[in-house]
Parts: sequence; structure tokens; C-alpha cells
Amino acid sequence: MHFYGIDKMSLVDYDNKIACTLFTCGCNFRCPFCHNKDLVLDTPEFAIAYDEIWEYLSKREGILDAVVISGGEPTLHKDLPDFIKKVKTFGYQIKLDTNGTNPEMVKYLVEKHLVDYIAMDIKNSKEEYAKTVGLQALDFEKIEETIQFLIGSGVDFEFRTTLVNEFHNEKSIEDMAKWIKGAKRLRLQKFVDGEGCIKRGLHEVSKENALKFKDICKKYIDDVELRSY
Repeated sequence: MHFYGIDKMSLVDYDNKIACTLFTCGCNFRCPFCHNKDLVLDTPEFAIAYDEIWEYLSKREGILDAVVISGGEPTLHKDLPDFIKKVKTFGYQIKLDTNGTNPEMVKYLVEKHLVDYIAMDIKNSKEEYAKTVGLQALDFEKIEETIQFLIGSGVDFEFRTTLVNEFHNEKSIEDMAKWIKGAKRLRLQKFVDGEGCIKRGLHEVSKENALKFKDICKKYIDDVELRSY
């Protein structure tokens, strides 16, 4: 697999960890609020050389705690397990960011003890999901399979939702929270518009409304927090 972006030292991508974040390209969603447009819609001309990645990780042993694999959608890449196995030889913990559409890959990584933490995006309620991810229609079977697997797996994980004013309201948030009832934790993230977004001009949810959404979700999920508000 290839990586087309790297954040060599991040304090925000893995809670309480100093991490290096690597970005794959390609995704089966087209979320209008996605801020990695170039990685979702196109394949950049140049990938980061593997030698550069291995050299950096070897030099940062004892400084970095973890490697975060994000995207794009990393689980679309069949050689993801082999890459993680090599990263693990450096002693790093692994966090995976995923949209949950490839439960087979998620299950394999968990069962082979290749991931330490998983962040799965829950985009919205079922009724609003397809619109929120930029598709005409969506098969929920794979997403629901991943949700239920994570809830029962024992692996450390979070569900996370990026709040966008054009897509989220009290009803959709409550329907979403009911859907993922029993989750270990949920993080409600602040949206920030920017040049990297697939669609420009969308708006953040106000902190006042985000706090209302948090209270709604806490009726169904014990650990709910706002992120970046």
C-alpha cells in the first residue's frame, strides 16, 4: 500500500499519545465535509517512499508512542495488515481510522492483535446517512456489522461524528445515538470549513447546539464528549 500524506508528530490524532499519522488515498464515500479532498477524489502523483517512513519511525523510537493510519479509507487496501506488522516491529501502538464499510478487514486486524485503538466514523442517523456521505444510496449491512463487532469485541475504540449544521439536527442525532446504543464512547467533533473540503461553504454546529446534542447522546451512551469545541 502507499501513503500520500504524513503528519510526523501529532498530539491530536490519538488521545494521550504522541503519534505519527499516515494518510492513504481512495475512499468509497464522498462526504461533502471531508477535509482530505485530494486523497479521496484523486491519486496524488507521488507517494511517500517506504524507506522514508521506516527511517523516520526508527529514529523516533522512544519519542513517538503510536502510528495512526488514516485516509481516505485505509481498509480498502489489502496489504494493510502486512504494513502494520512491520510498524509493530518498532514497538509502536496502532490506531486505525475507518468508516466501517469493511468489517472483514477490521475483524482480521483485531483478531490478529494488529490494532490497539479504532476510531470509526458514524456519519449520521440511518435515514440521513447516504446524503451525509455524498451517495445516492447505501447498504448498511457492512456498517452495522462493524458497529456490532466493535461493541462486542473488547478492543479499545471510539465512535465519532463530525457535526455539520447542514446535516445534523436534534432528531438525526437522537436517532443515531439510539442506533449505536451500548457503544463504549462517542466523540462529537467540530467541523471546520477549509480549502481541502470536498464542498466549500458548509457550517459548523454552534457550541450551544453541540452541547444539546451531547446531552441527547448521553441518554444512550455513557461516555460522550465534544472534541475541538
